[in-house]
Amino acid sequence: MSLPIGLANMERFELLPLLRDGVQVRYEGSIDKQGFNADWDWWLYRDRDEWVIFDVDGPGCIYNFVQHRYPDSPEPTFRFFFDGEDAPRFEIKPSEFGSKPPFLAPLADAYLGPDDNGRGPIRVVRSFVPMPYAKSCKVTTNLRLKAPGKGDGGWGHIVYHAYDTADGVVTFTGAENYDRLLETWSRVGDDPKPRTPADSHRLERLALPPGGSAVVFEQRGQGSVAAIFAELVDAKPSDLANVWIKATWDDHERADVECPIGVFFANELGLHPVGVLSHGRKQDGTFYNYFPMPFWRSARIELVNRGEGAIVFAAWETRTTTAWNADYVEGRTGYFRSSPYYASKATHGADSVIGRIAGRGHLVAGHVTGFTRRPGVISCEGDVRVHIDGIATPQVESDGSESWVCYGWGFPTPPEMNPSSAYDGQPDNPWSMVRLLGGDWYPFRTELVFGIEAGEANNQWIRHSGALFYYGVDEPGMVLTDELDIGSKASEGIHSYRTSGSRGYYTLESYYEGDEDDALVRDTGHETEGWSEFIVTIHPENAGVKLRRRSDQMTGRQRANVYVDGTLVKERSWYVADRNPYKRWLEDEFVIPASYTAGKRDIAVRLEYVQDGETRTWNEFYYWVYTLK
Repeated sequence: MSLPIGLANMERFELLPLLRDGVQVRYEGSIDKQGFNADWDWWLYRDRDEWVIFDVDGPGCIYNFVQHRYPDSPEPTFRFFFDGEDAPRFEIKPSEFGSKPPFLAPLADAYLGPDDNGRGPIRVVRSFVPMPYAKSCKVTTNLRLKAPGKGDGGWGHIVYHAYDTADGVVTFTGAENYDRLLETWSRVGDDPKPRTPADSHRLERLALPPGGSAVVFEQRGQGSVAAIFAELVDAKPSDLANVWIKATWDDHERADVECPIGVFFANELGLHPVGVLSHGRKQDGTFYNYFPMPFWRSARIELVNRGEGAIVFAAWETRTTTAWNADYVEGRTGYFRSSPYYASKATHGADSVIGRIAGRGHLVAGHVTGFTRRPGVISCEGDVRVHIDGIATPQVESDGSESWVCYGWGFPTPPEMNPSSAYDGQPDNPWSMVRLLGGDWYPFRTELVFGIEAGEANNQWIRHSGALFYYGVDEPGMVLTDELDIGSKASEGIHSYRTSGSRGYYTLESYYEGDEDDALVRDTGHETEGWSEFIVTIHPENAGVKLRRRSDQMTGRQRANVYVDGTLVKERSWYVADRNPYKRWLEDEFVIPASYTAGKRDIAVRLEYVQDGETRTWNEFYYWVYTLK
């Protein structure tokens, strides 16, 4: 079936398990380029009287836009340019988020943080309105977003999907009908999936003695868990930590889901009822989880009491359906899974790796809890960093933990909730955050690693815990088939490496962004103001080819046209608008669609430098070649 994108993608919550080809998640935002906590500079370059904060080539879709600033800062106007247009197609000011169509609440809104002992207040505007584009997108502001002191406005991010092709992409107009999605988002606590016939498997008055367990659902054949509800008698936070859920699909040797029910229901701390569209706790105390969980041969759900006291459920209900059996094709649909639970512990000088996922799939939710040694410690400043498929440069990052859940100014006023994110706790310590990735899910083909800093630059003592939820299968979705080491005469010779307009070779010693930004890497590469060409090996049975490049990001706006066997890849140029003159190593990627590579064992790749902005050359140090399955 043709998979929906943009607005349709978010409206079809029941299709969330389907594995998606041709999609990558990317991030652009105000990250301190030196690796510290000065995250207030958000711009890429200046274009006439505008400051550009987002600039990408090729089809894609913006799913999350966040900007936070002091209320007394001058108000910027954000302008969205699509598909190379000279005039903006859409404009919006921070004061209009939540009220200007289609940026209506709760898809878009504004959050005003508290004074917080002089740190605030600060205004956060956020949007989950999908904005697809068939060719390109640029976002500008009429004011420079830089905030070294109060009175200036900075900080923010954009999370987006990049598509291999423009098939099915209809560029955003602002006149789309969001009524269905708005209605769904206004009913947090209700099932966001369409109503379908369902079977109820309900247990009343379920008592779990210390160390005891109970199978609460078991079924043979094909179907899908559509919803799970739980009602605890005199629920205590310790109950949410001590009772674990184990869900196993299709008789797998290891449980697909295994974590405390507090994490499963988005309430690990359990201090206040919080919830998002997919999972949470209603105000009446009922816990819910609406993620669709397909299976083809069997399903088994078990509860285990790991505590020292008896725990009683007034009721546990599992609802199942066969309504989407035709959509859930085995092998093309992921199992609902959790990463191994990251038990509460502190790391020293390194990110806490909450989850490390192998195989192919997409991340749909994350849950992280943090404790410090004493109250009143501002412990939210650690960046979330997500590495996908072994790439050294984080593909998703955040200017602080709170920005990842779209609040952007600490965790001082729990509980806080919007349909896609929430946090619980006491003011700033402890805190627990949950983020639903309903539109901007994070696809991966071989692995996904989700880490979070402890403090501004891993300089605090924080105990983190948590888990990730994702849809996945064990088989990888790509394989490394070739490597080209620029500067190695042997490697260049094997790959028939040629160049025109050479500016020569040079050796760079620098660092990557992210957790390992203190690890010095030395490599020799080449730069050209003309073109470079090489031949690489791929598998003839492929779904496209991914090129990964190590480059020097001293200057931004590196651009090259890509040719495969003499044919221009028309979907996009290889373009990177951002820069980092401090942590200069960058790994970025370019996907060649299968229409250029199908049936071939070797391809000749030609990269023609295109001058854009401050750049004067195209540089390259190493290429990895992946055949997509």
